[in-house]
Amino acid sequence: MLKSYSLQHECGEELEPLLLAYRDAVNQILGELWSHIEWEKRKVKGKKQWRLLPKYKVDIHSKEYKKELRDSLLQEWPYAAHWVDSAIKTAYSILKSWRKNYVKGDRKRRRPTAKRLFARAKQTLIKLEGEKLRVTVKPGEHVYLDLSARYFKLPSEVSSAGLGEPVITLEKVHLPVHCEEDAQSGNPSVAWDFNLLSLDGYSPETGWIRIDTSKLASIHISSFEKRRSVQRKASKSKKARRVFTKYSQRERNRARRHQLEIARVIQSLCGPVGLEELKKQGMYTRSRIWNRRISRSDWRSIARILEGRLGEARVEELDPYGSSSYCSKCGWENRDLNGADVFVCGGCGLRLDRQLNAAINLYMRMRFGYVVKWVGGRKRVELRMEGASRVAWWDAVVLPSLVGGCVLTGAERSDPDEPVRGLHDAVRLKLHYAYDRYADAYLRIPT
Repeated sequence: MLKSYSLQHECGEELEPLLLAYRDAVNQILGELWSHIEWEKRKVKGKKQWRLLPKYKVDIHSKEYKKELRDSLLQEWPYAAHWVDSAIKTAYSILKSWRKNYVKGDRKRRRPTAKRLFARAKQTLIKLEGEKLRVTVKPGEHVYLDLSARYFKLPSEVSSAGLGEPVITLEKVHLPVHCEEDAQSGNPSVAWDFNLLSLDGYSPETGWIRIDTSKLASIHISSFEKRRSVQRKASKSKKARRVFTKYSQRERNRARRHQLEIARVIQSLCGPVGLEELKKQGMYTRSRIWNRRISRSDWRSIARILEGRLGEARVEELDPYGSSSYCSKCGWENRDLNGADVFVCGGCGLRLDRQLNAAINLYMRMRFGYVVKWVGGRKRVELRMEGASRVAWWDAVVLPSLVGGCVLTGAERSDPDEPVRGLHDAVRLKLHYAYDRYADAYLRIPT
């Protein structure tokens, strides 16, 4: 597992010329790669639309092209040559990320640029010497970063073998450390459905889990009202600007504490985690109240904390499309939910809490995998169950984890083959966590 830690250093003045040259080199490479792009008109899959997509005139991934690019940069390069290799790798990564987001529609047809001062050091440029990290700037010239104030363990061997490629800025060094897998690897896999006031998780081993996040939402609401009272005066008064900054920082700090606590609860319950890959850009509507609720949500912040603690290999982002509208038992799609709290299936008659149904769908996508198809211009997410019966698996695995077996509800059965009627009334939370103001933590409450 690779975990990243941040430490402050006091070598900003010594490293600033290198960081400036590194940023200029990255932008120069991006400009060179951008000059080889031509735009090709292609049809959008599943839609009656056409888009201009980037296509390279030359093979920028060939060894010959990379060698020619490296030689051109080394002609007037005053630092170690391996910094040029790192700049090429960084520029390729930036352009790849831009292309991926442009195809999704999240970026404009504009060349990406590096604005911040940073440098990614290759392992050939660093060496761990006791409590210090030696960074080679030029051949025979080094800068030593003090790691004695760290709050984490270093690799047992005194070398850079247990380290990744650190990212160095003017004030901090972000150090990736290879760690051994901990005892949490035995915990079950849990998929989580993000909502405005709660996080709902599911796995057959744990059942239905809910973390109440209403206290986190109330922090944003109260802070918004305070900031709005001084926001109009902030542009004219220095005192109002200071008060506005104080309220913003207070909101950020309080919300951060809750995000860390929620991530701690999830980390204590789960091994691998499945999370919705939500994007706020596509969730905004014409409703100002709804847009404010979406903008205050902390889904992405919690996901980043979990990725940092568990590692990217144990955090899987899942396509959230249809997770609330598809029946987790038979796959029927309910297009008339309209904000209902209970999901009602028109195919098999299942009645289940909407958020629990979404969590079960996400768990099945995490366990079996899924493919995205376009049918009649509409997106469709289908599970890869390799011919297995979805209904039989649901009855054998999901149903016992929710109710512990057969449940007598006292309701009439419209069909003798109907497995359970009134399941929504029988299913209860197995684990429920909420914020305790006295303990200042998210604690388990009776269910």
